[in-house]
Amino acid sequence: MREFMSVFQERQDILLKTIWEHLQISLLSLIIAIVIAVPLGIILTRYKRVSEPVIGLAAVVQTIPSLAILAFLIPLFGIGTVPAIVALTAYGLLPILRNTYTGIREVSPALKEAATGMGMTSVKRLVKIELPIAMPVIMAGIRTSMVLIVGTTTIAALIGAGGLGELILLGLDRGADINLILLGAIPAALLAIILDLILRGFEHLSKRAGFKSFIAMFLIAVLIITMPFIVHTEEKVDIVIGGKLGAEPAILINMYKLLIEEDTDLNVELKAGLGKTAFVFSALKEGDIDIYPEFTGTVINTQLEEGAVSNDASEVYEQARIGMLDQYDMLLLKPMSFNNTYSVAITEETSSKYNIESIGDLQKEEDDLVAGFTLEFKDRQDGYVGMQELYNLDIKNIRTMEPGVRQKALKNGEVDIIDAYATDSYMIELNLKTLEDPENLFPPYQGAPLLRQETLKTYPELENILNQLGGEITDQEMREMNYEVDYKDNDPEQVARDYLQNRGLIK
Repeated sequence: MREFMSVFQERQDILLKTIWEHLQISLLSLIIAIVIAVPLGIILTRYKRVSEPVIGLAAVVQTIPSLAILAFLIPLFGIGTVPAIVALTAYGLLPILRNTYTGIREVSPALKEAATGMGMTSVKRLVKIELPIAMPVIMAGIRTSMVLIVGTTTIAALIGAGGLGELILLGLDRGADINLILLGAIPAALLAIILDLILRGFEHLSKRAGFKSFIAMFLIAVLIITMPFIVHTEEKVDIVIGGKLGAEPAILINMYKLLIEEDTDLNVELKAGLGKTAFVFSALKEGDIDIYPEFTGTVINTQLEEGAVSNDASEVYEQARIGMLDQYDMLLLKPMSFNNTYSVAITEETSSKYNIESIGDLQKEEDDLVAGFTLEFKDRQDGYVGMQELYNLDIKNIRTMEPGVRQKALKNGEVDIIDAYATDSYMIELNLKTLEDPENLFPPYQGAPLLRQETLKTYPELENILNQLGGEITDQEMREMNYEVDYKDNDPEQVARDYLQNRGLIK
């Protein structure tokens, strides 16, 4: 508890910001879901023949995994709040739609006939009789939808939309840090409970006030969402720099920002923790971000879908640079010195116990050892697929997991082998041994700024500014900076600033 309170005090500002983002995204998604589902539910009561197929379709949408929906939406809407809100709205439709339809259908036929007999039109009967009576049922559907949306909003952080998911993802990335995970999960649960209690109050009120309670609830939600736009106007952003999950991308994008703002008047916005390579690269292609740090080996194997021409760092960089320019009209600027290549790592104890020094030595213990690989590594040619081919491996027990979870699993003895990155901080913390790679499976992975050519045409000064990092930052320096962020909990911006100041790159 003491550790949790310490983390809470250190991150109060971030917590308040993410709670507000979470609330806004959730409420906006709920409002859109209400605007779609309530009228649609009313219409379906008048056209009963199509009601079941439409409600069934809404049910099918809820069965689609949230990550799959986000993946489908990114090519259409890019990253950020828009695809997140579209996905959350889709998840929130079913309870409201079904309850609206059911609530109005269950109004007593005798009351409807009486209203018709009094000369009421269909619309007047709806407003005066059906909606007021059905309103408690409709409000119950809205409550269910709200709880569902608040819980699912945590995935919004995967595509740079913010919210409490940022803290949860940060905790997972830092070796399943339970305090950070709880710092995101507990407020999300409390937010769902509080909103449910508020909506329950409106539900009870609707039994007396009918449709008026619904209007009051709707207006309050709209006011909360629009308040920031009324009281605050954001500065114009010139450059948006994105980064994948992890300490290293967070440090690098802060370096880019500090360098650009040191030498220009450009206003730079950072979007950290955007998820895996596919998400971030898609964001660059769609123009949602302008720059992000990528690795030469990743460019060749993932974006270009080629094999590296050699294991020489300069040749791999040229292959990546030319390929990105030809295929995507993108520029890969000068790479830094450090090589964050893939590696296969085990503890010193496991190495000694089984006499394992190289990747090939795993073959003799492949039936007994448990591997903890990231999903990306398990499916890549420069990962386990290549290990199978070059080293004739067939590890019987492979568990796929997020990067931050695998080192925790290794530390706890739940797995024996993990895929690792050469400059990651846990290599120091866990005293891991990197297995030799005599077949040179893993190409060089030097970090370099990747940007669209049109961005450089608009801001040509960026090339010289960002190329100041070319050839800088050694493996050990990057590893130590990652350690500062991951295990000493230092701010990535301050770590980046300290390095640049020590090198004389900023004042």
